[in-house]
Amino acid sequence: MAKEKKKPASKPPRPADLVKRLLARFEPEDRVLVLIAADPDALASSLALKRLLWRRVTNVTIAHVNQISRPDNLAMTRLLNIPLTPLAKVDVNSFSKKVMVDSQPHHNAAFEGIKVDVVIDHHPVGEVATNCGFCDIRPRYGAASSILTEYIRGAGIKPSNRLATALVYGIKTDTASFGRSSQLEDVQAFQYLFPKANQSVLRKIEFSEMRLKDLALLHLALDRFVVHKHSMYVHLGEVSSPDNLVQIADFFLRVDSVDTCAVSGVNQDNLVVILRNAGYRINAGRLAEDAFGEFGPAGGHKSMARAEIPLSAIKKFCKDSTEENLSRFVIRRLAKAAGHTKKAATKK
Repeated sequence: MAKEKKKPASKPPRPADLVKRLLARFEPEDRVLVLIAADPDALASSLALKRLLWRRVTNVTIAHVNQISRPDNLAMTRLLNIPLTPLAKVDVNSFSKKVMVDSQPHHNAAFEGIKVDVVIDHHPVGEVATNCGFCDIRPRYGAASSILTEYIRGAGIKPSNRLATALVYGIKTDTASFGRSSQLEDVQAFQYLFPKANQSVLRKIEFSEMRLKDLALLHLALDRFVVHKHSMYVHLGEVSSPDNLVQIADFFLRVDSVDTCAVSGVNQDNLVVILRNAGYRINAGRLAEDAFGEFGPAGGHKSMARAEIPLSAIKKFCKDSTEENLSRFVIRRLAKAAGHTKKAATKK
């Protein structure tokens, strides 16, 4: 019997073709709302999308669902003059098109009920995200900024000094300067953008890691942390922003003997848990989902993840939401989920 010939693998669409398909979704009279959970990658990606739609639609508004408090994010928005509006202050229904970059509808409760026309992201694919008119999700990419750079190049746009600086920083942060999961495409995007970026502005943004008032929280974290083998954990009680937890988690992962860390706190009646991982056997995204997915949004990448759990959802586990009870709840859930995650990794 003659062997069946294997069908050649389909080639991914060329950036120029993707740009045409994307822009075909918009009309000159459209008012476009870009939805983001603001971080460097999302900020850069939204700025790139705004440039793609320049003079093609009536206007573009970038709306963020989270409070922007991290020093590097504040420095980035200020130095690069990125126009932002809190989603709470926006009439979503007044916009004819909604776009989501570096995120998907299931990532944040604030996105619920908003019909999105376009999604461009690099996180693992969620079911809701595929229901939009134009969906470009590439989980193997290290940053959404890399994807948007391909769109910019595909459109024949030469990025301004300002846009190049934003995209470079977006790629650097989400790939941890290529220390985390990244692809050749991320490297190529970075190489293209880097000569066009403002190096002095880039350095200023990178070095803006902490504010003076954040030192008090760092002091608290250093006083409370617990270590078990190569894992580190601390619960910080009420925090003004989840970004404070991210700062501490990133700081803990710098400890030479620590491979995995978790930092939790309470913000706006939500228990927020930030996970960081540099080990081989643990997948932070799977760990977050296994530990907290039944209570609220939880997940992420192998190296970084988060969970945001309404306190009301865990009442039967924590009748009193004291710091001690919440800390015990997080530790128990993580320990149980870590056991399952390790078993799964061993089977593979």
